[in-house]
Amino acid sequence: MIVLHDVDELPRGLSFALVIGTFDGVHRGHRRIIDALTRGARDLGAKSVVLTFDPHPSAVLRGSAPPVLCDLDERLAWLARLGVDICVVQRFDLAFAEQSPRQFLERVRVGRELRGLVMTPESAFGRDREGGLAAVRDLGGELGFRIIEVERVESKGAEVSSTRVRGLLEQGRLSEVRRLLGRPYSVIGTVVPGDRRGRALGYPTANLRFDTPVCLPGNGIYAVRVGWGGTDPLEPQERHDGVASLGVRPTFDDGGAQILEVYVFDFDGDLYGVRMRVEFVRRLRGEKRFTTVPALVRQMDRDSRRAREVLAPRPR
Repeated sequence: MIVLHDVDELPRGLSFALVIGTFDGVHRGHRRIIDALTRGARDLGAKSVVLTFDPHPSAVLRGSAPPVLCDLDERLAWLARLGVDICVVQRFDLAFAEQSPRQFLERVRVGRELRGLVMTPESAFGRDREGGLAAVRDLGGELGFRIIEVERVESKGAEVSSTRVRGLLEQGRLSEVRRLLGRPYSVIGTVVPGDRRGRALGYPTANLRFDTPVCLPGNGIYAVRVGWGGTDPLEPQERHDGVASLGVRPTFDDGGAQILEVYVFDFDGDLYGVRMRVEFVRRLRGEKRFTTVPALVRQMDRDSRRAREVLAPRPR
């Protein structure tokens, strides 16, 4: 997949089908949209182009954005895996937001042929979201491109959306999140030095820092799979099982800062500076305050045993 950073970088002479969206999480609803894009592009004899944004449009238009479900590198990796030919990571600013739908479509057509535009009934783009399906259908007839309409994906009677996934994550409902994503939920962060308290307890942990605010599941203890190394964030070179603690560490009254720390099974090495992918497999229990450190360590022993049981390969 070719990655560009402005719609004006699209090659001249290109015939393409386009979809516009943030695609945070690349969940099942997004996958249906991308599948319609790639199939539509093939049918039209064109390349498939995704226009996504960085930063999130809400950060510019409303002053804040929701925590992301996957960082940009992971989002691009999923789009490449789904067969997209070109992804434009457009810098979103007020000037870009002020374009009318017509201005934007004429801009991307300069020296190129837009053959198809993928939209859902809820899609809208351009200034004040003027480019809804009905308005763009009229523009398509005038400017000579086809509308590829996609119905939304539902699960248990509700739309599959990034907002819904975030809500389920905050409640720690990982099995439902997995159903909406079509895969286990994961985050990618950089391992940074901590207070080394875990090492003193016999459980050295990797503490993760995130470049942008990420959506994390509810506080608690989780069985996880971790990986790092390589060029593909979805296929790390090094892989291990582990147990993760997410929360404020109430036993030590650490001041309320939420921390994700991972004890990596069967590994003894320096991970500082490593970009680590953490896949949440199962929530083992909620966060709890212990009255003594030995009581905490005994519980950590039980958590580790339970995580190993959960993550053990199942006999066929």
